[in-house]
Amino acid sequence: MSQPLRLGIAGLGTVGIGVVKIIQRQADLLAKRAGREIEIVAVSARTRDKDRGVRLNAYDWEDDPVTLAQRADIDVFVELMGGADGPAKAATEAAISSGKDVVTANKAMLALHGQQLATAAEAKDRVIRFEAAVAGGIPVIKALGEGLAGNEIERVVGVMNGTCNFILTQMESTGSSYQEIFDQAAALGYLEADPTLDVGGIDAAHKLALLASVAFGTKVAFDDVQIEGIERISIEDITLAADMGFRIKLLGVAQMSGRGLEQRMSPCLVPANSPLGQLENAMNMVVLEGNSVGQIVLRGAGAGEGPTASAVMGDVMDIARGMRLATFGQPAKTLADARPATTSIPAPYYLRMKLLDKPGALAKIATALGAAGISIDRMRQYGHTDPSAPVLIVTHKTSPSAISDAIEGMKEIDVMVDEPVAIRIETV
Repeated sequence: MSQPLRLGIAGLGTVGIGVVKIIQRQADLLAKRAGREIEIVAVSARTRDKDRGVRLNAYDWEDDPVTLAQRADIDVFVELMGGADGPAKAATEAAISSGKDVVTANKAMLALHGQQLATAAEAKDRVIRFEAAVAGGIPVIKALGEGLAGNEIERVVGVMNGTCNFILTQMESTGSSYQEIFDQAAALGYLEADPTLDVGGIDAAHKLALLASVAFGTKVAFDDVQIEGIERISIEDITLAADMGFRIKLLGVAQMSGRGLEQRMSPCLVPANSPLGQLENAMNMVVLEGNSVGQIVLRGAGAGEGPTASAVMGDVMDIARGMRLATFGQPAKTLADARPATTSIPAPYYLRMKLLDKPGALAKIATALGAAGISIDRMRQYGHTDPSAPVLIVTHKTSPSAISDAIEGMKEIDVMVDEPVAIRIETV
């Protein structure tokens, strides 16, 4: 059997400890599958004396992750500290400079610095693997880079933040408000230290930018992702959308067209009977569409000790077996600049509004939509006891700019009670 693959692990939080547990628990199985032993040489974390529930005394301890990354007796630097900059980036750069391969779960670092790090690694004939950075235990990077390598990818769509999916599905099932379920998610430990990373869509947008790079052969372009979180979603929209046959998801969409690369992370309606529409609680799902294979649906846990550590170990095992793939599926120097889409591909929209209950109100709304070039697919008015009537409209495919024009036109009509809510409908 070959020489052992020697690891240095920086970061002993939930994921880092999960990796240690897998290696300790399944050492023989890993060795058989990899053709060589996988061993931990040294570890690093902020606090040395903390009880983490696993044996660590067999490993050397380094207070400084950069020092760990530069050790001559490790082959792979496993970065599980997190953070776009600071120690994580410094230690990753040190590992690459020292001729180490890198496995990381750090989506923020790669979303902001991935091109630079990939270029540096490839110049040293090293690899950076990051399956755990996107959708937890779902092997979506491997699917794009290997299983679907013979396809021209047409679209990537997915729910990539389990916390947001938990909030939205719990709002629907319990009838509770956004704030009530947000507080419940916080109590369960689902939220990041900065909750806006989750509910603001930033965490999921990091993942989408990485997926788009692998899918479309472009440089990571996180700054071009259009981001909107779930904070404005009300229980009223969730309930009424369900009545129309839809569910609301924080949905990431990346697709290439003649308009350029479109990258969106925003609340969308999806058909309730679609795979994404049936996704419950804190689960993730990524839908990949290729020109030869058609549609592939990948579903699984998007976070947590076991699923994320499993993804880390998948990357470690590939390196142990000698698989040396380019970071983003092709050499970093060949990645194209991502030209942002000038506008989104047309789609249907859900519109919710309250109108004064008087003759001609709906006709005036239809006129405003027609003036913006928007045709109506379905319309529903609900029973009411107050002077205003709730109205739902599903449009035929149209552009975001046309929807904005229509809303501006509606504001000038004397039948509007409040500003309309508009949410894109994504077909899957």
